[in-house]
Amino acid sequence: MHDSEEHSAIRESVGKIADRYGAAYFLDRARANEDIHEMWAELGAAGLLGVHLPEDHGGGGSGMQEAAVVVEELAAHGFPMLIWVISPAMIGSVLATYASTELKEMWLPGIADGSKRVAFGLTEPDAGSNSHRVSTTATRDGDGWRLSGQKYYISAVDQCDAILVVARDAEHSTDAKGKLSIFVVPTDAPGLTYSPIPTSIVSPDKQFTVYFDNVEIGPDQLVGEAGNGLRQVFAALNPERILVGAITTGVGRYAIAKAADYAKDRAVWGVPIGQHQGVAHPLADAHINVEVARLATRHAAELYDAGHPGAGEAANIAKYAGAEAALKALDQAIQTHGGNGLAQEYGLSDLWFVTRLMRTAPVSREMVLNFVAQTSLGLPRSY
Repeated sequence: MHDSEEHSAIRESVGKIADRYGAAYFLDRARANEDIHEMWAELGAAGLLGVHLPEDHGGGGSGMQEAAVVVEELAAHGFPMLIWVISPAMIGSVLATYASTELKEMWLPGIADGSKRVAFGLTEPDAGSNSHRVSTTATRDGDGWRLSGQKYYISAVDQCDAILVVARDAEHSTDAKGKLSIFVVPTDAPGLTYSPIPTSIVSPDKQFTVYFDNVEIGPDQLVGEAGNGLRQVFAALNPERILVGAITTGVGRYAIAKAADYAKDRAVWGVPIGQHQGVAHPLADAHINVEVARLATRHAAELYDAGHPGAGEAANIAKYAGAEAALKALDQAIQTHGGNGLAQEYGLSDLWFVTRLMRTAPVSREMVLNFVAQTSLGLPRSY
């Protein structure tokens, strides 16, 4: 896929940093339940975390296209960073669009330079994909609120300085669906606690259940308009889907590159195994699928940056295509390596679950298909 000079320069900068650390650094830290804070700080100092954020708040002033290049290239070097999608992309986009000047000044420069990270608190045990059923509730208390409830499968809370919490606004909820409000809640706020969820995912970005027990919220922590949070949540969803497309296609590139190198070097019966079509054709097919998904992701980012109404459809397609292509590529890369595909030293099997996660989250493939069926094809709503 052809890059502009700017995008080529971004890829080169990302690659230099990633190569200094090496993919083993990411996996070793993940297995040890440790953060990759040194690399994160270096990415921030190089302007590679806030490339898409406003210049007047410490960002690079570019767009989602440039963010996608950073995230994809990191994954292509063995660094599928969920926290990049969450903090700079999702939270950064919401704050840049809806936050007060004070909140922007408080959080965006730190998000851009890597000194601050913010988690996203939407999912709940009984809500899942249905954000209308959020039960974590913000109840008026003077000029502020009291927040009570529980969030589930919240990524990287232990690394973050705050959580962008989506809550049911009791004051504005007069119907069954309720109205939502969004707040920036520091992770050290009294009454906020969290506990890890054991998973098979090998990543420094762990999953947590977060509890809010009568947490005090000030009026200065509200993002946007009280009771209008659903619209604000949607500002995070397209960047999320686009950058999941970027992460997954980066993983696909990483897997195919490792498999191709192995297939050139590994000789059985006197010839490299890559000479056999039974090995070569599946890898070629996987490469084609990844390249198509990369094009879909680029297209979605372009539409998003242009403010085009088709960005939502394109973002969902990019997420779907990227996850499917990456899983196929990773599976074929493991198969190409034979037994070595399951050895930690080859750095493939450890990426399986984090890649498989992208098929289910942040929106399941079934919900993407629902969206495309009813929005793109005009079929009756199924839920």
